[in-house]
Amino acid sequence: MAQHYDVIIIGAGSVGVPSAFFLAKAGLQVLVLDNRPSIGQASNKAAIGGIRATHSDRSKAWLCQRSIQTFSTWKQAYGDDIEWKKGGYVYAVYRDEDERSLKALLEKQKSWQMNIDWLEPADLIKVVPDLNSDALLGGTYSPDDGHASPLLSLVAFYRHAIQHQAIFHFNEAVSGLVREKEKVIGVKTSSQTYHAPWVINAAGAWAAQIGEMANIEIPLIPESHEAGITEPVQTFIDPLVVDIRPTTKTSNFYFYQHATGQVLFCYSPQPPIPGFDTRVTSEFLPIAARRLIDLVPRLRHIRVRRTWRGLYPMTPDGSPYLGLVEEAPGLVLGAGMCGQGFMLGPGIAEILTALITDSLSPKQQEILQNLSLSRQISTIEMLK
Repeated sequence: MAQHYDVIIIGAGSVGVPSAFFLAKAGLQVLVLDNRPSIGQASNKAAIGGIRATHSDRSKAWLCQRSIQTFSTWKQAYGDDIEWKKGGYVYAVYRDEDERSLKALLEKQKSWQMNIDWLEPADLIKVVPDLNSDALLGGTYSPDDGHASPLLSLVAFYRHAIQHQAIFHFNEAVSGLVREKEKVIGVKTSSQTYHAPWVINAAGAWAAQIGEMANIEIPLIPESHEAGITEPVQTFIDPLVVDIRPTTKTSNFYFYQHATGQVLFCYSPQPPIPGFDTRVTSEFLPIAARRLIDLVPRLRHIRVRRTWRGLYPMTPDGSPYLGLVEEAPGLVLGAGMCGQGFMLGPGIAEILTALITDSLSPKQQEILQNLSLSRQISTIEMLK
């Protein structure tokens, strides 16, 4: 006999676990299913921890503003140290075309009540004193952005979700969706059948496969991205720094210094590397090291501790798919995070909880419409 819940969540990662917490806190009976042995064992553990509202898409910016509210107040509200630091984000600019595009975007971001400004080179160097000033044109600085530990944050959401009676089943792969005519009414796994009026697809890079179980096409392509971390050194960098200059091998580069003193760094490969391969490469570190040293020459003698590789589930416009699926009532999407699931997770959890509890605000309704699976692709996220 099938077991019954109010909500079933597929995926115990950056979106699924916060969603379990918000939904269980709202009084719903929640079941989370994951085919791995514990939370955060897919893309979450590969995240480097940056959290920013500085996007070019208004809906993503709003969701991340909500996430920042959760992350920044978590320790005060719940007592867990998730290593939140309001260090800000800096987009350092060395090309005229980047200055033009970021200044144009800045006008929109300010209209969204975002705390962000353009800084001339001398002022930007005050924020990041060791940044290479050669040919520096300035950059944007958003001091309310920051970073936190993805694993500590997910553990905190998990513990509090359990305290609110959420149930997690690990090592239990979803093999199909239970349907009654067109409506999704539950989930089949390797060992059991579960029924619920709401099923959330928060399966990350594997969300398209879950969609196929409901005969739904989710345009989502996983891409491989590598990252690295150094030995700890005395803290001298506060913000996360982004360099959006493309090269023949990279489309950007970003790094920050963790509270432990370790420097974390990453870039987006150019061209993208589609697929599910998470094996580290010999190519990543030489490229990343050159960019890191070029931006912060002071780091030329620092030692790298390790590198790793994770998956970015990319959508055509760089924004996630959220909310109801018209062709499969009962199925809710929390998919297509484009490598930003950690920073989007709490904001998405909040809005999906409002959807399921029928308490959406007009702003939340607008955002779900903007990010629905059926939306028309008209613009591409600049800062994906």
